Amino acid sequence: MRLSRLTLPFRSACLLFAAQGALSAALAQDAPLIQPGAPGQDAKALSADEAVKVADSSYSAADVLFMQQMIPHHFQATQMADLVEGRTAREVIVEIAGKIKSSQADEIEFMQSWLTERGEDAPDPAAHAAMGHDMDHSMHHGDGMSMQDIGMASPAEMATLAESEGVGFDRLFLTLMINHHEGAIRMVDDLLDQGGSAYDPALYDFANDIKNDQRAEIRKMDALLGELQEDPRTGLEPGYLDAGSAISNLQLVASLPRPRGFIDPENPIGLPPILEPEEDEDGRGDDSEDQKTVWGERFPSLSFWNTDMAFQDDILVAGNYHGFNIYRLGEEDAPELVSSIVCPGGQGDVSIVGDLLIMSVEQTRGRVDCGLQGIQEDVSDERFRGLRIFDISDLEAPRQVGQVQTCRGSHTHSVVSANRRRIVVYNSGTSSVRSDEELAGCKYGQPGDEDTALFSIDVIEIPVSDPSRARITSSPRVFADTKSGRAAGLWEGGDHGTGTQSTRRTDQCHDITIFPSLKLAAGACSGNGIILDISNPMKPKRIDDVTDPGFAYWHSATFNNDGTKVLFTDEWGGGTRPRCKASDPATWGADAIYDIVDGKLEFRSYYKIAAPQTEEENCVAHNGSVVPVPGRDIFLQAWYQGGLSIVDFTDSAKPLEIAYFDRGPIHPERMVVGGYWSTYFYDGKIYGTEIIRGLDVLELTPSEHLTENEIAAAKLAQMDGVFNPQQQFPVTWPAEPVVAKAYVDQLVRSGDMDEDAMASMSAVLDQASARLSQGEKDRELANTIGDVASEISDAEADGQAAKRMAALSDTLDGIAKRLR
Repeated sequence: MRLSRLTLPFRSACLLFAAQGALSAALAQDAPLIQPGAPGQDAKALSADEAVKVADSSYSAADVLFMQQMIPHHFQATQMADLVEGRTAREVIVEIAGKIKSSQADEIEFMQSWLTERGEDAPDPAAHAAMGHDMDHSMHHGDGMSMQDIGMASPAEMATLAESEGVGFDRLFLTLMINHHEGAIRMVDDLLDQGGSAYDPALYDFANDIKNDQRAEIRKMDALLGELQEDPRTGLEPGYLDAGSAISNLQLVASLPRPRGFIDPENPIGLPPILEPEEDEDGRGDDSEDQKTVWGERFPSLSFWNTDMAFQDDILVAGNYHGFNIYRLGEEDAPELVSSIVCPGGQGDVSIVGDLLIMSVEQTRGRVDCGLQGIQEDVSDERFRGLRIFDISDLEAPRQVGQVQTCRGSHTHSVVSANRRRIVVYNSGTSSVRSDEELAGCKYGQPGDEDTALFSIDVIEIPVSDPSRARITSSPRVFADTKSGRAAGLWEGGDHGTGTQSTRRTDQCHDITIFPSLKLAAGACSGNGIILDISNPMKPKRIDDVTDPGFAYWHSATFNNDGTKVLFTDEWGGGTRPRCKASDPATWGADAIYDIVDGKLEFRSYYKIAAPQTEEENCVAHNGSVVPVPGRDIFLQAWYQGGLSIVDFTDSAKPLEIAYFDRGPIHPERMVVGGYWSTYFYDGKIYGTEIIRGLDVLELTPSEHLTENEIAAAKLAQMDGVFNPQQQFPVTWPAEPVVAKAYVDQLVRSGDMDEDAMASMSAVLDQASARLSQGEKDRELANTIGDVASEISDAEADGQAAKRMAALSDTLDGIAKRLR
C-alpha cells in the first residue's frame, strides 16, 4: 500500500512534465536559431538541422580533416611503392612495397566511405596534380598540418626517386617512406591531442591501427636502411661483456667491469621483469618454442650506472649513481682499483682539487649520511641534494667533510677557480625544486616570479681549510633579459616552426665549461648555448647566447685548445632513446660547432656519428674532450651505445671522423641504457666510462688521418696533471723534435710543404733527437735548426698553414736553445 501511494503521484508528475515539455518544444519552433558572427560581422540564422550538426558530437571537424589529409598521404605511399618495380634488386624491398600498396589502398577506401557516409567531401587523390601545388594547398587548409609536418615527399624528391635505381633507389625509397610513415604517426598524435576528436570507435581504432602498423614497418625499414650504409659498426652482435665490436685507428688496451658492490649480480644489465605468459581458457599457457618474451614496463632503479670521470696525477675517479670508484694509473695497461665508496644519490659527477673531491648529488633518495635506505618522506632533514665534499688524502678511506644543500640538487658542477684559500664552483641543478619546508628559500615559481629557484645557477665557495663551511654565495640570473632584467630572458620552450625540434625551456644550465685563462665560460643551458664573462668569478655575466631549431636539449660545451671555438652537444631523447637510427636526422642529437668571433658565437657546422645504430641502442651526443694534437682541433666524443668517435674539426665548417670504437647492443631484444657516458683523453690514453659494462682504456694508432709523430706529440701534451670534466686549460707542448715533426706531417698533408723539404727537416730533427736523448750539446746543429726556424718564420702563408708554420718555428727555436 505504501508503494502504491508513492507511485501514483510520481507517475502523474511524469505525465505533467512530459506535457509541459511538449508544449515548450512546440513554442520553441517559433523562436529563431542564431549563430553570432565575429565582432563586426552579421549573425547567421540556422535551421534546426544545421544547429544540431554544429553540436553533433559523433565526429568532429578535426576527424574530417584528418581523414581528408590522410587519403592523399596514403596515396603518395602507393605512388612511391609503384616505383619499386624495375628499380631494386632486393626482394625485401619488393615485399615492403607490395604490402604498402595493398594496405594503403584498403585504408583509402575505408576513409572515403567514412567521409561519404557522413556527407563530407571524400577527396579522390588521383585527381590532384602529381604531388604538385594542389596537393600542397590541400595539406594547409583549415587547421591542417603542412606537407613537411606529415612527412610528404616533395615533387623534387619524388622525381629524384623515379630517376634512381639500385642501392641508391633503395636508400632513398626507405628514407622517404620512413619519414612518410613518421608523418602519419604525427597526424594520429595530433588528432588524439584535440578534445572531442576520435569519439567514433571505428575512427579511434583505425587511427591507432595506423600508428601501430606504421611503427612496425618503420622498425623493419630502419634496420634495412642501416644495413645499406655499409659501415663496419652496423649489425654488430649483441652481448653484455661479449658483444661484437668494430674499431678503426684505435687499440683497445683494457676493459674493466664495474667493481663488486656496484653491480646487481641478479640483474647486471638492469632489465625490466619478465611477465608470465597469459593462460588460455583451459588454464594453460603458450608453450610453443617461438613464444616471445613479455617484458614489464618498469625498470629497476638507476642504482649502479657509471657516470663521469676526473683525473689528478696518477689517480682516476669514476663517478656512479651509487658513489664513486678510485683507480690508480700506473705503468700497467689496466688501471688498478684502489677503493670503492658507496654513497648513493646520483648522478655522481666528480671533480678533484688537491685533496678534495667534489661530487654532484641530485636524486631525492640521497641521504646526508650516505645511507642505502633512501628517503620516502616528501620532506626530510635527512635528505641530501647538492654538492658533497670528500677528503681523499687517504685514497683507501675518503671522508665526507662538507655538504652544500641546493634547491634543485646538483646535476653537474664546474670548478671555476682554486687557490690555497678557497675553491669557487658553479652548480647546475636540473631536477625538481624541493619544498621550502625542507630547505628554506626554495620556490618553484614561474617565469615572472623573481624569487623562483629556476632561471639561475649557484655560485658556491668552499674554504679549503674548513670545507664544512662551504656555502652558496649567490645565484646569479645568467638568463635574464638584458633590457628589462626579467629572470626568464632566453628560450621559452617549444618548437621553432615546421620541421624543427621542440626545445626545452631555458631555466637552468646542464653543463658550464670554464676556461679560466681567457676568463670565459661556455654554457649548454637546455634551450640555449651561452657564453659567460667570468672576469669576476663570483659574478658571471652573459655576453652572448644562441639557439638552434634542431636542438632539443643543449647538454654540454667544450672549447678547442685556444678557446676560439665551442663544440655544443644536443642530448635529443635525454640519453635514453635510440636517436642514431638510419632514419634519424643528421643534425638532431648532434654536435654543433661554433667559432667565437669578437666574443660572439658564430655557427659553422654539425657533426653526428655516421654509423646507424639499432632500436636497442640508446645513442646521442654526450660527453667528450679535446685530443691534444698540436696544430689541430680534434674532439673525442661519447655517443652512449653509439660508441666513441674522434673528429677533426680544425676546419669548423667541415668536421671529419678519423677514428672510432663501437660495440653491439647490450641486449638483443630490449633497449637497455648503456654505452659510453664519457670519453676523455688523459696522459696519452683514452678512458671511457661504460654505463653498464665498466671502464675502457684505448690508445690511438697511426693512420692516414693521424701520424705516429702526431700521436707521440699528443702524449707529450702538458696538462698540468689534472683533468676535471667542465674545466679547461690551454695545453702546451715541449720543444721536442717529435712535436716539430708533427707540424711537418700536417704541412705535408695539406700540401704546404713538399716531400723533399720534409725529408731534410726529418733528418735534422733525428740528429737533434739523438743529441738530446744523450744530454749532449751541439752548437753547430743548433745554429742549423735556428736558421731553418727563421726561414719558416719568414715564409708566406695564411690561414691554418700560417699558424702551423709559426708553431713549428717556435718549436725549432726551443730545440735550438736546448742544444746550445
